[in-house]
Amino acid sequence: MLNRFARELIEDALPLIWIEGEVSNFSRSGPGHLYFRLKDSAASVNCAMFKPRSTWLRFKPTDGMHVLARGRVSLYEARGEFQLLVEHLEEAGEGALRREFERLKARLAAEGLFAPERKRALPRFARRIGVITSPGGAAIRDVLSVIARRFPLVDVEILPVPVQGREAPPLIVAAINTASRALRHDVLLLTRGGGSLDDLWAFNDEDVARAIHASAIPVVSAIGHEIDFTIADFVADLRAPTPSAAAELIVPDAADIARLLARQRGRLEQCVSRKLETLSQRLDHVVARLQTQRPQTRLIHARDRARDLDQQLRAIVRNRIEMRRLNAARLRARLAAHDPVLLLARRRERTKSLGDRLRAALSRSAEIKALRLGELARTLNAVSPLATLDRGYAILFDRRSGHVVRSVEQVDADSKLRARVSDGDVDLRVDRD
Repeated sequence: MLNRFARELIEDALPLIWIEGEVSNFSRSGPGHLYFRLKDSAASVNCAMFKPRSTWLRFKPTDGMHVLARGRVSLYEARGEFQLLVEHLEEAGEGALRREFERLKARLAAEGLFAPERKRALPRFARRIGVITSPGGAAIRDVLSVIARRFPLVDVEILPVPVQGREAPPLIVAAINTASRALRHDVLLLTRGGGSLDDLWAFNDEDVARAIHASAIPVVSAIGHEIDFTIADFVADLRAPTPSAAAELIVPDAADIARLLARQRGRLEQCVSRKLETLSQRLDHVVARLQTQRPQTRLIHARDRARDLDQQLRAIVRNRIEMRRLNAARLRARLAAHDPVLLLARRRERTKSLGDRLRAALSRSAEIKALRLGELARTLNAVSPLATLDRGYAILFDRRSGHVVRSVEQVDADSKLRARVSDGDVDLRVDRD
């Protein structure tokens, strides 16, 4: 746990570092990992370089070789040993150039020479290209071959300069400045073939970088191979991985342009055809309008119009006469229907009919009411107490109170009662102990 905590603490606290020293105790494991020590006159440190980074080396490290390493400081937990995990390794001579490269790159980046917003777009169809390179190098042959194949109509002007050595940077700067002042070219291509860092160093020159930045013409850089980067690549408006790729980026493909022109021609022919059709229709319309405006045609139309109006007028008069005739007939019929003699005769007949219906209704109503009265009398007689009295029953009343006697509890000795029978009343007196 302690070793793990120490490893995490070291890795989080220390960034990537560069270290220079002499290789000792070098070994390569079966999977391809490299293990060695870097030492100087005062101290040494264990180093490990794991695969696949170890397969990218351009040289074979050996004991006693002076190298420059970039890596992360770490701790090997299993043994608790301090070590450097190497990500990049190069010979020390090249390492000095690399450090100078990184310092210049950081300074120019801080000044804004690499800013994406200052990059200019290349012209779509360049008419003249200035190629700043060695006239005898392989790069110019690749560029001319690609341009001849893709777009032979463009003019290519070679601006010869040395691309290696101490005399190269000032001549490259002069070529860029001269082309920038002349404004003869649509784009400048700064290119050369591959090589070591020392071979490409002319394109890491600060004056060259500032000349590219100040150029009035867009600059494309194609320095070395795809993995090579120079200061000129960062300052240029566009960086190409190889000279051939730069030529493909600068000039269009004639076959693509031919296909584009064919499509545009087809679209233009369609537009012209539609336009001609529209104009033809407009012309026909104008001719038709002109024909209608001729005096002879107008007279013919006026005569036809007068004939149509006469026919319409005659039809209107006939229709109105017929409507008046029908209206008069309807009025005569309504007048005849309201003749007083006829009205009195119809009213007399209606009065007689209503009287007959009223007498018949009264007669039927009297019969129905007589029948109903008889039924009610029979019903009333059936429930009348008088009918009960006819069968020998009597109703007793208390003569003093006039109440009907319904129980023996209501009478006393000498009580005076009245008995109502079917044909009258009989006064009674109660006689009991």
